[in-house]
Amino acid sequence: MEDLLKKPFDLKRTEFWFATVLYVFAIFFLVSRSISPERFPPSNMWDFNEHHVLYSYYSNYFIPTAIRYTVLYGSFLLLTMYVVPAFMRKERLFLNIAITVALFVVIALIFSVTDTWLRAWLISRHPDLEHFYNAIFKENFIYAFWLMMMFAFYSVIKYAASYILLNSNKIPSRHQSTSRECAVALVVWMIIMLMLMGSNAPSEVIGCWGVIALYSIAFYWFSITELIPAIGQRPKRLKAYMLKALGLVLLSSVAILAITLSAGALQVFDDDFGFPLTLFNAAFQVLIVAPFAWVVYNRRLSVNAELYQLKTALGRSTADLQFLQSQINPHFLFNSLNTLYGTALQEKSERTANGIQKLGDMMRFMIHENHQESILLAREVEYLRNYIELQELRTQSTPTIRVETSIEDILDNKKIAPMLLIPFVENAFKHGISLSEPSWIKISLLTNEKELYFDVYNSIHPRTSEDPEKDHSGIGLENVKQRLALLYPKRHKLIIRETAKEFFIHLTVEF
Repeated sequence: MEDLLKKPFDLKRTEFWFATVLYVFAIFFLVSRSISPERFPPSNMWDFNEHHVLYSYYSNYFIPTAIRYTVLYGSFLLLTMYVVPAFMRKERLFLNIAITVALFVVIALIFSVTDTWLRAWLISRHPDLEHFYNAIFKENFIYAFWLMMMFAFYSVIKYAASYILLNSNKIPSRHQSTSRECAVALVVWMIIMLMLMGSNAPSEVIGCWGVIALYSIAFYWFSITELIPAIGQRPKRLKAYMLKALGLVLLSSVAILAITLSAGALQVFDDDFGFPLTLFNAAFQVLIVAPFAWVVYNRRLSVNAELYQLKTALGRSTADLQFLQSQINPHFLFNSLNTLYGTALQEKSERTANGIQKLGDMMRFMIHENHQESILLAREVEYLRNYIELQELRTQSTPTIRVETSIEDILDNKKIAPMLLIPFVENAFKHGISLSEPSWIKISLLTNEKELYFDVYNSIHPRTSEDPEKDHSGIGLENVKQRLALLYPKRHKLIIRETAKEFFIHLTVEF
């Protein structure tokens, strides 16, 4: 299917091989039937025997039917591979119109001639042979015109299906697979329909294929895209779906019965053909197509869930990669911090010692808890407070810098993905603090039974060349957005507002 989407001309290849397989199968069927025509008598043999006319399987069935198959097969390939594509490209219009007209005449003439062999028993009933031949030629010219109209209808279906296949990315993702399948199925349905009509198959066979197969395609598409999703997660989903499917089939069966009865009145079918066709179609849809659509839909849900889990795991690994890459040997790091902490105490630098202690607590959090899928919200808040207090050590001596926090204590066992809040605070201190201009940061965190509300509001200042963080981008808001989308799909709301002087984020996360 992917090759068909990438290479439009593969549809021609599909048409060619499908038509060729049908043609070879039809010829094989004729040859195999010739071994014992009495055991599998052709439909016209009874007419010859009834009118006591000598019947030859080869002269009165095999040869004319094989010629019809060959003409129909060749005409299909000529129109499909050459004429219609040229029409679509608006190339050699007059030549292709002439080819189409000539093909129509050739089909009508060849079908007329072969019809005289297939229905030779009628000659004994028509003393006026001229009238007999005129009637046959007239009938087959009308039949050839009908075939050309059916092929035109097929071309419309084919190019509509091609458009769906080539533009499947514009279709809602939940409908893409089903739309592609139904588009291909329509093309196959129409090819078989043309072959049945060209082979002069019984009208009942054409009617069954035309009604049941086309209805199955439409019902399959509607079931997967509308009927099953509308059930939702209610109890006894399968029972609810089957009841809806049964009601829909019964309702549409009224229209099918009316159409088939009208066709019977026009002598297209036998008068009593409409009822069994409608009944069989209803049973086929309810017992075969509806359960099949249910299985396919749920199988796709399972596959999509597995893909989503893999995507989530991959996204989480990518999002956390910067943390893992930034870690150095923890033993060396903690030994170094302990040395600096002891030195600061010896020199009576309490602020420095306090800062080193908080940095050590933060690093332990990153190494021991950051790799987990979720942690207690209280631990995330503790890390957040350590980071803010560590930053305040370098800003509290500057009166023009104002940091306001309103972070409530977390007493319950709510959990959250680790390192989800700190990037917003890091961003605020990175871009919102200036030692030479008035600066301010406001941080608020509130929770209720179901949600967390987190606000960060800060001033914005350009980075100076002396700033040691000037060339460091940090974790980045895009990284956080990716994590939120993967970890809390449809369970979070992130609002970001930015002006030349201010930056504001509001995050809501559902537990």
